[in-house]
Amino acid sequence: MAVKRIVANIETPDPALAKGFYGDILGMEIGMDHGWIMTFVSESQALVQVSVASEGGSGAPVPALSIEVDNLDEVLSRMIAAGIAIEYGPASEPWGVRRFYVRDPFGTLVNILSHDEA
Repeated sequence: MAVKRIVANIETPDPALAKGFYGDILGMEIGMDHGWIMTFVSESQALVQVSVASEGGSGAPVPALSIEVDNLDEVLSRMIAAGIAIEYGPASEPWGVRRFYVRDPFGTLVNILSHDEA
């Protein structure tokens, strides 16, 4: 038996509001749109992970989502240009990631990160 996929479901009265954040800023494509639900996908093959935490690390709150990107500076610039408030960071963490927190259009706390090059 193997887990094939994990899907994060975020409740909202207007799924179309996600297009700017998950589509335009993060570069994800719409894989499915039924009006009441939109699914954003990436060409990248993502790992299947579930994390549980008592804190977000470095005294930060636990984010609902963590999204690893290949160019943190580019995503940070896009967030700032879109007027999205940075709630934490950007910070280089002692466990080898650089990250920042934002809220998506629905108030979900999102950790945007990249691993330090070794």
